[in-house]
Amino acid sequence: MAVKTFKGGAHPPERKERSSGLAILRLREVKLVVVPVNQHFGAPLQPLVKVGDNVKHGQKIADAEGRMTVPVHAPIAGVVKKIEPRTQSNNSEGPCIVIEALPPPAEGQPALAPEELVDFMPPLDPFACSKEEALARVRAAGIVGMGGAGFPAHVKLAPSKPIAVVIANGAECEPFLTIDERSLIERADDVVEGVAITMKIVNAPEGVIAVEENKVHAVPLLEKAIAASPRTRAGMKIWVQLLKTKYPQGGEKMLITAITGKEVPSGGLPMDVGCVVQNIGTLLAMVDAFKEGKPLIERGLTISGGACTKPANVVAPIGTPVADIIAAGLAQVDEEKLGMVIYGGPMMGVAVPNYQIPVQKNTSGVLLLDTVEAKHYDEETCIRCGRCMRACSCRLSPALLAVAVEAGDYKEAEKIGLLDCIECGTCSFVCPSHRHLVQRFRVGKQILRALKQKEAQNAR
Repeated sequence: MAVKTFKGGAHPPERKERSSGLAILRLREVKLVVVPVNQHFGAPLQPLVKVGDNVKHGQKIADAEGRMTVPVHAPIAGVVKKIEPRTQSNNSEGPCIVIEALPPPAEGQPALAPEELVDFMPPLDPFACSKEEALARVRAAGIVGMGGAGFPAHVKLAPSKPIAVVIANGAECEPFLTIDERSLIERADDVVEGVAITMKIVNAPEGVIAVEENKVHAVPLLEKAIAASPRTRAGMKIWVQLLKTKYPQGGEKMLITAITGKEVPSGGLPMDVGCVVQNIGTLLAMVDAFKEGKPLIERGLTISGGACTKPANVVAPIGTPVADIIAAGLAQVDEEKLGMVIYGGPMMGVAVPNYQIPVQKNTSGVLLLDTVEAKHYDEETCIRCGRCMRACSCRLSPALLAVAVEAGDYKEAEKIGLLDCIECGTCSFVCPSHRHLVQRFRVGKQILRALKQKEAQNAR
């Protein structure tokens, strides 16, 4: 099998060996969840419940009208105790619904019937229903892109252009994280089914499961699942593509370039080159939504890092404080060594104050870094070495972008590609002067978008 890749990129230490061989554990007993109301890219939601309400497992608890909205569901059956702002995994405060699990029935009292506790949807055959029904199910299940962006899945699955290939993103190029790898191994059949469902919805003739070389051991399992799938036996074309282990191979644009040889145009989307890219977690959530009628109320994540004495791959209800996963013994941390907590991967994740923050739909991992891994370097002057330019997978000039952003020249920054930056952090990683490049670009993009919005308002 030919191994494909893209130009540029970097090779940060993988540090996956501590958790890659660990089977996925499931957090069984949850006493309390803190569910953020807004966990997607799009318009804000409104709570549908109030303090004191009893809620069922899977019941819709927040929603809003509009295309760019995705509902939120109760991950456990319980009682709404609070609706208040809490710190979330993006390090900002937002409204959260706090649900306390129902206590077990008192002695002599009958247990509640399943229909009194669970509010799932009826199963739906994605290969027999209409496209409109399938998209409605994806939205009703509250499914978003689970690789980090949180983009509404039902919007991505309704492209305005023809789709030639569906790409399952199994690259998982961020260091430490291994939950997708374990999912490829433990749920290979469902991964293939998720690709087939996506192909059916977008009417794509081909599907490919993209896997980096460091997960080559998952390929035989995937190929076996493809061969046994009733979808491929019925004529669907799905195959596995090996990719070079390199960061950021898991970026949408990098995947598309590596697999198809096409380049998403500046300001464009994957559909502009006939592609739809889906994260492994998103595919599995879709399978659960159609097969079981189960909304997105739990997700898998990796807990690891130098201060994590017992790393783990875990499936936990959305809204579970990571501290509760640790308290349950599924993972362990050495508090004396703990230097930083990151939600996500070390390259694109967010450093947060502590691990009391709840798991969200886009939380792929929680890293408990030790003081060595969390070492902070003082920023020095750019030496014009050009390493950032050679490493940039988007073929930008980070050094020149930084000059424009620092000077407040946002027109120039836009001209040389500021909005094309995917904020992968490769430039910062390879910089010998430890320049805070990606941080500047992130802030610069926010300022530039605000300026453009103001200009648009003034032009009305």
